[in-house]
Amino acid sequence: MSRTTWKLDPAHTSVELAVKHMMFTRVHGRFSDVVGELHIDEDSPDESEVKVEIGAASIDTGVKDRDDHLRSADFLDVENHPRITFESTHVEGALSEEGGRFRVVGDLTIRGVTHEVTLDATFEGQGKDPWGNQRAGFEATTRIDRRDWGLEWNRPLEAGGILVGNEVDIELGVQAVREATGEEEKAAA
Repeated sequence: MSRTTWKLDPAHTSVELAVKHMMFTRVHGRFSDVVGELHIDEDSPDESEVKVEIGAASIDTGVKDRDDHLRSADFLDVENHPRITFESTHVEGALSEEGGRFRVVGDLTIRGVTHEVTLDATFEGQGKDPWGNQRAGFEATTRIDRRDWGLEWNRPLEAGGILVGNEVDIELGVQAVREATGEEEKAAA
């Protein structure tokens, strides 16, 4: 069995979101504190695993007052729930060739509430960096209804509708670095 471990490279990984504001404009944000591991089984890709932790307080929409509100108990409640986590339960589809599409199904936990989500993903390829590290890239998207995780704060608009949309589009750009196996470390020494 060919099972490898890959660590997310936080400098080259992004977790971004977009939500409608006043029903007609999308507001974008991103989390800067992202760590995680991929355990890729090349012989049985469906047995691969993904574990990611996101620092909830690292949300950045470019507006301090909005970010502070998102960190409050009205939304992410970072004081009581500092981490957002995703842990896969299974992977569907092959990811061995560049451009290959697959799905990662797993448990997303926000504010202590866990629900299953499906990430529609694409394998973007792999190669060695100038320092000899093997790297791989993936992109993934999903859409969630924030109310499922208790993120229910909102304000009605005079003309009808709501201030903050309920659907959240999440987009990931992941670059991971393969960890050397014990045999590889011995050979390099």
